[in-house]
Amino acid sequence: MNIDNYILEVVTGVVTELYGEVNPSQIQIQKTRKEFEGDYTLVTFPLLKLSRKSPEATATEIGEKLVSSSSQVSAFNVIKGFLNISLSVEFWQERFAEIAATDNYGQAEATGKTIMVEYSSPNTNKPLHLGHIRNNLLGYSVSQILAANGHKVIKANLVNDRGIHICKSMVAWQRYGNGATPQSTGIKGDHLVGDYYVEFDKHYKAEIAELVAGGMSEEEAKKSAPILLEAQEMLRKWEAKDEAVRNLWEMMNGWVYEGFDVTYKTLGVDFDKVYYESQTYLLGKSIVAEGLEKDIFFRKEDGSVWIDLTADGLDQKLLLRGDGTSVYMTQDLGTALQRFEQNNLDGITYVVGNEQNYHFQVLKLVLKKLGYEWSDDIYHLSYGMVELPEGKMKSREGTVVDADDLVEKMVATAREMSAELGKLDGCSEEEANKICAMIGLGALKYFILKVDPKKTMLFDPRESIDFNGNTGPFIQYTHARICSVLRKAEEQGIDYSAKVAADYLPEEVELVKVLADYPQTVAAAGEAFAPSMIAAYTYELCKLFNGYYHDHSILREENENTKRMRLQLASQVARVIRTGMALLGIEVPERM
Repeated sequence: MNIDNYILEVVTGVVTELYGEVNPSQIQIQKTRKEFEGDYTLVTFPLLKLSRKSPEATATEIGEKLVSSSSQVSAFNVIKGFLNISLSVEFWQERFAEIAATDNYGQAEATGKTIMVEYSSPNTNKPLHLGHIRNNLLGYSVSQILAANGHKVIKANLVNDRGIHICKSMVAWQRYGNGATPQSTGIKGDHLVGDYYVEFDKHYKAEIAELVAGGMSEEEAKKSAPILLEAQEMLRKWEAKDEAVRNLWEMMNGWVYEGFDVTYKTLGVDFDKVYYESQTYLLGKSIVAEGLEKDIFFRKEDGSVWIDLTADGLDQKLLLRGDGTSVYMTQDLGTALQRFEQNNLDGITYVVGNEQNYHFQVLKLVLKKLGYEWSDDIYHLSYGMVELPEGKMKSREGTVVDADDLVEKMVATAREMSAELGKLDGCSEEEANKICAMIGLGALKYFILKVDPKKTMLFDPRESIDFNGNTGPFIQYTHARICSVLRKAEEQGIDYSAKVAADYLPEEVELVKVLADYPQTVAAAGEAFAPSMIAAYTYELCKLFNGYYHDHSILREENENTKRMRLQLASQVARVIRTGMALLGIEVPERM
């Protein structure tokens, strides 16, 4: 049952019976705020013209009619013009029976819509770092949430595998690598290539300093440094399809892809389709030609193509260089068209940092002006940067927090803290390794995903592994605790599978209410592209259950029906924790 729709129907029926035909917009119902008693609140002010009474009198009249005509409404209270409605214990018992009997609870029916989510989009000149982790975790989680809302989801990755930054690593490897490979050095491929990107920057700065010391201005020295000129020449050769350059490029990119795949597997993220910029960067030229024909774009004297968006409050935007080469916007226009047509998409979500807000604003507007109505179905999931207590990260200077190193550190910290707290007592080495990996990764993922994507966040590894408070390990421990209770019940031969009649305590009713909110939370998270809503919900559910478990025994309860009901309740809480955390890409252990 959709409880919101049920309440709306019941209240609308009572209001119609009391005052005659009512406009649906006049029935305003919301969840009762926590500080007040009740489940749902009716705002009576829009109904006063119909009732011709004061807000308080109108609310009282409707409340009395609801209690007398519906066995599901147990009580009401009036605060000024607001009618707070309480639903009966029996109502919530029925909802719990529905929850327990529903397979794939929280999974919506198929919508028939296909949504692409593009995330990760790494450069092949360096390993993934903490910023990429936020991108990957957001993209994967949003994909899971959209799938839970009944959409067919295509997880896509556009790899930035061409450009001057790639050539910088290639030049440095040629100059200083002495034929080093991942196999010969024992260094993971993406790390090895990243080391040469840092090496390039070191020599580039040294050459600039040397040129400046010889009397050249710093600005001129930056353009004239021999190592940079060598990288630029390599890029020209790449675009001219020089065989030697292309072979080197393919070899070094191959090292990087192997390294990326290891990191993706560790993080638990994957893709249905992988696109490469080297194969898509020329796309969009036909769209530019189309725009010129329609006089939507214009050509400047140097041959470059632009669009004037000043009337839309923006500026002039370059779409094609004077020499006919593409810019990012050219490519993105082409790939958007290609993906919508090839995959018959109903929408595409780009998971890209907030420094690209303007780019996506322009992309949608240009496509709209070209007459592509599906431009309205492009969504930019913009997210803030991840910072550390010591400040921002810089790839060129090698001061980034490497993703692999961070995961390794998280797992090590999880082991250290778990051992201190006795969480690994009685575990085999294999089981301890698995649990620590789960806790370390769960802590990392939850700490990042619980924050609203739009906010810049400060990441503190040790704080994220706290077993108390709003953390992944706290939620994982709650699940493990419930599993322990259920295992003991099984060992004692207690069968709690059948429906039982038992009295519910107020705390048990509260747990059912939160469980009943799960499908709506999943729907709301899908609407808002916000994994943080799932995180907040799961944390509140765990907090509520832990308070209940602290105050009330389950296995030592003397009344057999009550004991079975509590086991059923605990089992459903564990199930929702599992499914909610799975939407965040987080595993939960059964023991810890």
